Amino acid sequence: MTTPFPFTAVVGQDDLRLALLLNAVSPSVGGVLVRGEKGTAKSTAVRALTTLLPEVSVVPGCRFSCDPASPDPGCPDGPHEGGGGGASRPARMVELPVGASEDRLVGALDIERALAEGVKAFEPGLLAAAHRGILYVDEVNLLHDHLVDLLLDAAAMGASYVEREGVSVRHAARFLLVGTMNPEEGELRPQLLDRFGLTVEVSASREPEKRVEVVRRRLAYDDDPAGFAARWADEEAAVRQRIVAARELLPSVRLGDGALRQIAATCAAFEVDGMRADIVMARTATALAAWAGRTEVLAEDVRQAALLALPHRRRRNPFDAPGLDEDKLDETLEESSGDDDPGPDGDGGGPGGGGGQPGPDEGPAGDGAGAQPEGGEGEPAPGGAGEQSPAPAAEPFRTKVLSVPGIGEGAAGRRSRARTEHGRTTGARRPQGTLTKLHLAATVRAAAPHQRARGRSGRGLVVRRDDLRQATREGREGNLVLFVVDASGSMAARQRMGAVKGAVLSLLLDAYQRRDKVGLVTFRGSAADVALPPTSSVDAAAARLESLPTGGRTPLAAGLLKAHDVLRVERLRDPARRALVVVVTDGRATGGPEPVALASRAARLFAAEGVASVVVDCESGPVRLGLAGRLAGELGGTAVTLDELRADSIAGLVKDVRKRAA
Repeated sequence: MTTPFPFTAVVGQDDLRLALLLNAVSPSVGGVLVRGEKGTAKSTAVRALTTLLPEVSVVPGCRFSCDPASPDPGCPDGPHEGGGGGASRPARMVELPVGASEDRLVGALDIERALAEGVKAFEPGLLAAAHRGILYVDEVNLLHDHLVDLLLDAAAMGASYVEREGVSVRHAARFLLVGTMNPEEGELRPQLLDRFGLTVEVSASREPEKRVEVVRRRLAYDDDPAGFAARWADEEAAVRQRIVAARELLPSVRLGDGALRQIAATCAAFEVDGMRADIVMARTATALAAWAGRTEVLAEDVRQAALLALPHRRRRNPFDAPGLDEDKLDETLEESSGDDDPGPDGDGGGPGGGGGQPGPDEGPAGDGAGAQPEGGEGEPAPGGAGEQSPAPAAEPFRTKVLSVPGIGEGAAGRRSRARTEHGRTTGARRPQGTLTKLHLAATVRAAAPHQRARGRSGRGLVVRRDDLRQATREGREGNLVLFVVDASGSMAARQRMGAVKGAVLSLLLDAYQRRDKVGLVTFRGSAADVALPPTSSVDAAAARLESLPTGGRTPLAAGLLKAHDVLRVERLRDPARRALVVVVTDGRATGGPEPVALASRAARLFAAEGVASVVVDCESGPVRLGLAGRLAGELGGTAVTLDELRADSIAGLVKDVRKRAA
C-alpha cells in the first residue's frame, strides 16, 4: 500500500487546507467543493486529510460502522447492544468514481429473495462505507445529476434510503463530503452548488520559489515515501491533536446575537437565495472559533466564513464568475456591528500547529473587465482581410426547444427522448446483468403460469430468476450541440453579429440547462476553425463566442466539412451521444472555388448520415434570398429565423393561429 502524502507537506492552498480542516472539526458545515485547474494538488490535499482524522470506534462485524456508544437503532445489521465494547480503526476515505451506478452508490437489494422469501438481503454501497469518514468525488461536475442528488441528500439527512418496489432499507450515512472539479470541463447546476457547504478556488502559484518547493517535495516523496512521511509525522500529530481539541471545544463555542446579525446582514447584502447560506456561515464561524481555541465567535470568523461559504452561492447562470467583493463585505460587517458586537478583530490563528496551521487568507474575488468593441461595417476583403473587432453579444433570451428526433440511449439529460434508467415506464424485458428496476406486473405475469409445476401450496408466489423482468423506461438524454457559426463579413456588415451572438448565447444557456455537451466551429475568410472542441463547459464556449472576430468571405463549405470531421471524431469517443448541428448563417457561400456547389455537397453529407440539424437564418432586410432555408433542406433539417428562435415568439405565433382559426 502506498504511503499517503502528508497533509502538512502540501505547499500553499491555504484556503483549501482551512476549509478541509473546518469540516474535519465540524462535519455539519456541509462539505467542500474544490474548484481549480488541473495539476493544482486538489486530489492530493483531499487524500492526505485522511491521515489527520482521529480513529473511529465501531461495532465489530457491523458493515455500517455503527458507534458502539450509540448504535443506529435502524441499522440493517442490528440491533446492537449499546455501551458494548468496540474495535478501533482509521477513518476511511471512500472514492466515488464518475461512472458509478446508483446501486454502487446507495447499495442494492436482492429483489429475487425479497419477492420469494420476504428477506431484505441488502448489499451496502459506498455511502455505507463512507459513514464516519470521507466521501471523495473527483470530477463531481461530470457525475450524473441523479447521483449527485442522491449523495447530497444523504449528506444533508445523515442517512441513506434504498427503495425497490415497496422494499425499503435505511442506514446511517454521516460523512465529510469533498468534491473536486475543473470548471473548464463544465459547471454544476446552481441548485447543486448550493448544497456544498464551502467552496474554494485553487490555482497554481506564480511565485517561482513556491513552485520550486512543490517540485522539491514531490521528488523527495517519490524517492522515499515512508521517509518523507516520517519527517512530517510530528507536525501531522500536532494537527491531529488540534482537531480533537477543537471537536471537544465546539459545543462550548458561543455564537452571539451580534455575530448572527452580521451573518444575516451579509447574506442579505449579497442577495443569496434561501437560508442555507446563513446556516452554513453560522456553523463555519463556530468551527473557526473552535479551531482557533476560542469559545466566542469574533468578527474575523464571520468574515472568513463569508469568503468560504458565499462565492458559489452568488452564481445565477453558468456565465457568472464566482467571487465576492471584499470591500462590500467589510462595509456590510462594519454597518451591521452593534453594541453586542462579537468583539474586535484579533488573532484568529490560534495556538501552535506548524505547517498544518492555515490562516484566514483572503478569498477569491471575481472581477472582470469587458471591452466595448466597435462594430464597424466595412467591405469584406478576400482571404480574411477586413477583419473587424468583436461585437458584443445581445441580451440572451429563452429559446425554442430544439431536439434530436427518434429515441436515443445516450447519457441522461433533458433534451431528446431516450431509453434511460429514470423516467416513465414503457415496457419490460429480461434483465441483462444485475436487475436494477423491477417491473413487478411483468414479473408476476411471467411466474404465474408455473405455480402448479413448482409445487406452490401456500399464498406466496414462487418466483425464480428467469421470471424477473427489468422495467424499460423512457426519459431524456443530453446531446452534443455543435454550433457552426458564420463569422464572415456578410454577417458583420449589417451589424447583425451582436444579435447572432445573443442568439447563440441563448442556445448555450439552454444547452447548460439540458446537460448537453457543446462545440463551436466558426468559418470566415478562406477557412474554418474549431474554436472549441466538444466539451461540457458552456461558459468556455461563451467566452470563445464573445471574442469571436468577424470579416472576410464566407467559406460555408469549409465550415460544414470541419463540423463533419468534429462529429466523426466525437462518435469514436462517445458513440451513444447523438448530435444536433446548429448552423448560424445567412446561407451565403462566397469562399473558395465553386462555393455554392461545394457547400451543397457538404450539406448532403449530413443528410446522408441522418444527423439532426437546424439552420438559424440570420438574413435580414426587405429583400431575402431564402438561402438559409435552401441549406436546411439540403442538410435534411429545419430552418428558423432569429425571431422564431424565441420561445415567447413561438407561443405568440401559436396564439395568433388559434385566434384566426376561431
